[in-house]
Amino acid sequence: MLLDDLLKELETLKNSKKVILVEGKKDQLVLEKFGIKSITLKKPLFSVVETIEKECIILTDLDKEGRRLYSILRKNLEKRKVKIDNRFRVFLIKRTKLKQIEGLDTYIKNLQKP
Repeated sequence: MLLDDLLKELETLKNSKKVILVEGKKDQLVLEKFGIKSITLKKPLFSVVETIEKECIILTDLDKEGRRLYSILRKNLEKRKVKIDNRFRVFLIKRTKLKQIEGLDTYIKNLQKP
């Protein structure tokens, strides 16, 4: 079931030691509701990229701008040999209609309605 799978994925993120990057404060706040710590992207992006050393999860929005940011971040992080874990992002793209990370809590509430 989609709801169970989504909650399981969120629990995996919560227990992850990887750096999680999000676009904005609203995205960060919604993830905090699920006990997930994240870092908000700041301009310039290269300053964020320079702080990440091992592995990270890029949770930019799934709209056009979010995909553009994801591409830039991924390319620059991979140049620095940082591994990108995009499992949750792929899950959201393939299994949900979600376009904005900040809408995650509302999306889950709607799935919970009978």
